[in-house]
Amino acid sequence: MLVEKTVIDSKEAYLQCLEKLIWAIARLNAEVEPTELARIAELIVQPMTGPWRFFHTPEHIFEVGGNEDAIEVLAALFHDIVYVQVDRSINFNVSYYITPVTKEVNKQLRIREQSELPADATLEMVMLVFGFVPGEVLNPFAGQNEFLSALVAAKSLEPFLKPEQLLQIVACIEETIPFRSAEWGVTATGRLYDRLQAITSLLHLSLTDEQIRETVKKAVRIANRDVISFAHESSAHFLANTWNLLPETNHNITSYGFYTVRDYRVALLKMEGFLTYLQPEVIFRQFEGFPDDRTYQRWETTARYNLEIAELYLGCKLVAIALLEALSSGLGLDVSLAMMMGELPDRADKGIRLESFFPEIEKPRQPQTLLETEVFNLLENGRAKSTSNTDLENSPLATFMVKIVGFDEMRYQCDRAKQFFRANLEADDFITDFNPIVTEIVVDSILKLFETRKSTIYRYYDITSELKSKPQTNFPVRLSQSND
Repeated sequence: MLVEKTVIDSKEAYLQCLEKLIWAIARLNAEVEPTELARIAELIVQPMTGPWRFFHTPEHIFEVGGNEDAIEVLAALFHDIVYVQVDRSINFNVSYYITPVTKEVNKQLRIREQSELPADATLEMVMLVFGFVPGEVLNPFAGQNEFLSALVAAKSLEPFLKPEQLLQIVACIEETIPFRSAEWGVTATGRLYDRLQAITSLLHLSLTDEQIRETVKKAVRIANRDVISFAHESSAHFLANTWNLLPETNHNITSYGFYTVRDYRVALLKMEGFLTYLQPEVIFRQFEGFPDDRTYQRWETTARYNLEIAELYLGCKLVAIALLEALSSGLGLDVSLAMMMGELPDRADKGIRLESFFPEIEKPRQPQTLLETEVFNLLENGRAKSTSNTDLENSPLATFMVKIVGFDEMRYQCDRAKQFFRANLEADDFITDFNPIVTEIVVDSILKLFETRKSTIYRYYDITSELKSKPQTNFPVRLSQSND
């Protein structure tokens, strides 16, 4: 059964965020005026409910924080407050904490030089946790967003919490930098533990070694909850989460009917490239047997399977969109996907879409493995419902192709599609080496889809002709007012 994701509005998100702040602050025995907590809740929720947030939303930070540990709750509330690639900017209120520390140079964010930085013990602590230094260029894919989010968290909570508590929160946020390999045999989690030991000594903090180890375990819990969708037992839901990520970094595809065939292909290709080369071994974290080996291995095994599912699934969709892009290339680069496929079913006139003209396949090719069977079901029946309603959950064109040519041919054509996308293969050459039965049916279906639109236009033409045949007096005429 496919479950539709519930999206909370800004007001509800604000109230939930405020409730979590009140709970966490009380658990840490801190005293904060209600007006200050309200201000912090608003600071968090504003960017998290921005127009481009489809996955990194208030629901996400509430899930990542859990509901048992105050440090984890606070770290999760702040950990995605800055996401430059998604928001294409930094929220104005959030930037209050960031601009004294960073500046933009050649379209990159850079930590200010030492001479420009304020004397600030909290800032020094945050930089030490991340291993960053004055003058360093921030990498959007290697800690930029997490560092800036941790800085906002530390400076926002600085008036109310102890330095040791701030260090724990910042450490949890640092651990959410994803997909990091071991260096010289030391994992990212092990490196965090080493830094926390050094920082505690350097800044004369009162954390014991046992408390540092417990802090690292908190950070591991946060980091694993942040990426737990990779280990979802349902590949349909794993793909739904993947589809929530697509519009965050591909803003062109947020409105069906306006984005082009190429826009959609670019988004799919970026996601396919990322998931294909992502190694399951770097997704989840473990520290001193936590989580236990059985749980860790189960997550890793499930993630590996989901990535295999995604690779074949996205590969099939790339083949389908490649054929549409090749066929539409003569019409221009800005041909909308809706023109080639038809409107979404709930918007289509009488439900007429491209697949409406596909014939029944008498002897469809059968999947040869359990993996292929699952991918076929996902293509035919659909992913789980995504937050964004700008795409179909099922894939009728890719399903139709698989039925005729099978998965082995789709894999071969996926490699050719990528050559076509790189302009190493002309559109005509790509089409020529495609299964002629598929090409003929798809072309014929496109023509029939265009014919329905032509019929609609002619209907209005007939109405207009009928009106024009009537006496002229029946036509009200509006004359623009003269300036004379």
